[in-house]
Amino acid sequence: MLRLSALAGATGVLTLAPVSSAAASDSAPAGGHPGGSGGIPPEGSMQTRVVTGHLPTGAADFVHLPVEVPRGVRQIAVSYGYDRPAVPPGTQGNACDIGIFDQHGTDVGGRGFRGWSGGARTEFAISADTATPGYLAGPVGAGTWHVVLGPYTVAPQGLDYSVTVTLTFGAPAAAQVPNYPPDHATGRGRAWYRGDCHLHSVHSDGKRTLEQLAALARAAGLDFINSSDHNTTSAHAHLGAVSGDDLLILTGEEVTTRNGHYLAIGLDAGEWIDWRYRARDDAFGRFARQIRRAGGIVVPAHPYAPSLAGQWKFGYDDVDAIEVWNGPWTLDDELTLLTWDNLLTGAARRGDGHWIPAMGNSDAHRDPDVVGLPQTVVLADGLNRRALQAGLRAGTSWIAESAAVRLSFTASGPRGEHAGIGERLPVARDAAVTVRLEAGGVPAGTVVRLMTDEGQMVGAPLPASGVLEWSTTASLASYVRAEVRRPAPDGGASGLPGPALALTNPIWLGRK
Repeated sequence: MLRLSALAGATGVLTLAPVSSAAASDSAPAGGHPGGSGGIPPEGSMQTRVVTGHLPTGAADFVHLPVEVPRGVRQIAVSYGYDRPAVPPGTQGNACDIGIFDQHGTDVGGRGFRGWSGGARTEFAISADTATPGYLAGPVGAGTWHVVLGPYTVAPQGLDYSVTVTLTFGAPAAAQVPNYPPDHATGRGRAWYRGDCHLHSVHSDGKRTLEQLAALARAAGLDFINSSDHNTTSAHAHLGAVSGDDLLILTGEEVTTRNGHYLAIGLDAGEWIDWRYRARDDAFGRFARQIRRAGGIVVPAHPYAPSLAGQWKFGYDDVDAIEVWNGPWTLDDELTLLTWDNLLTGAARRGDGHWIPAMGNSDAHRDPDVVGLPQTVVLADGLNRRALQAGLRAGTSWIAESAAVRLSFTASGPRGEHAGIGERLPVARDAAVTVRLEAGGVPAGTVVRLMTDEGQMVGAPLPASGVLEWSTTASLASYVRAEVRRPAPDGGASGLPGPALALTNPIWLGRK
């Protein structure tokens, strides 16, 4: 029997008939007995049930398989598979994610989440002391658990699936003690700190261990990183072992919805953010508020990503920054940069001082993805979570291709007024303003673009001195920001500039 239901304020759900351990096939260890004390099977005995089914095209976003878990279960293990029939060119084939919720239920934003691996794994196990990466260790409590299938895409022929659930009985081991990272490191006081806030590990669809990620971050010259595995916080409990005074590790998540992805950066350790909603469900604001209550910031990731469901469709009214540069520079980064610049122009028109800063991250998953390409360079009062987030929110930051790239960008007025990246230069509208860019660690042929609310005002090779100056007024430019670019690969024939080497947040000109 199938039962249709819906999560409140969320995407559609299909609920299957429950799996009861009483109907499962029992197997006892050698020399064991069919029953244990109080009706609980003996130590080490297992009960297994295999469920198969078919999902047609247009299936609900999530398929729930209820699993009745009795008392005395030490471990729950799940494996699954599905068919991948051939499909015509340009047609989506089968892709099905998996995760699990425990006896606390499947309510959106509720307490029941115990793990998600998307399509990265075909099996997982959970017990009190350990869990497969992507899943949360803890007691296997009695009650109704739910294996959750996420049919990401379904072929015209439909999707045939098979799920195997195995319960192992026995006394639970001692619970895992989480080793969360500290929220501060020694740092250099008020200084520029380099970080990469979009990284994936074996706890989602990445191929690198946490140890490997931390080593690569150190080698890239980073001061901080943010853990951002898809839809799970399972890495948080293990990050303390790889952090240190030389590398601050923030605990976060990449929230992967069906209408775009966003980063929750610098959450309280262990805080999980639900992803099971679309733009039409009007739920994004609720989870953005949860992130801020948990000490984090909200950053849409790769808004024009070409992957299915990767385009950002929630708008920008409830975000703290925008990831305008994601990994090696591509056309979708160019589109995001244009969208962001239009948002700056809107902020200039409003004149209320509120604007959305830009940041860049690598989104590194596996070799040869480069950790720290790009990286966000933040002016902060210290190397700690609160100070870094304050800098990101304020936009006192710029984006670099690597730690080799150095940059200074300032504006000054006729009476000694001075402002840096993300700040405002308080001068009269007709006062002369000198904008100064100094760049180093960039190759010969580097091009500098100075952009305002009117568009590109300067586009010139970087002088041999590494310094470029431009004069303007606040009446001509409400803001000015800098782009440091490689030469256009086609000599400019396409009309597109070359890949970015560095991008800055704006300096705002004029009094409010």
